Amino acid sequence: MIRFNVAIKARSRFGSLKPCEITMHYVYVLKSNKDGNFYVGCTGNLRKRLSDHSDGNVRSTRYRIPFELVYYEASRNNNDALHREKYLKTTYGKRYLRNRLKGDIPR
Repeated sequence: MIRFNVAIKARSRFGSLKPCEITMHYVYVLKSNKDGNFYVGCTGNLRKRLSDHSDGNVRSTRYRIPFELVYYEASRNNNDALHREKYLKTTYGKRYLRNRLKGDIPR
């Protein structure tokens, strides 16, 4: 989980201000430099997950390294992130990514 200190501060019972913590959930798209294919995943800690992929600690992507992060989205709700991940793995989601990343993907 990546936590952000936001400019909005919440008052505690005793009147002092403390920073709010927001937990973000990420949907990410990696492009394999080896075979040119994409991998779509979801995580609560994007930096750690990218490190896991790069180090070969993820079984499904172990033989496709090195990877490049080409796209990600952040959400405050885990269910929304999981739903978005499922969508991006469908035919329509892949079409959306191709259109969204037109300049990054060679034909």
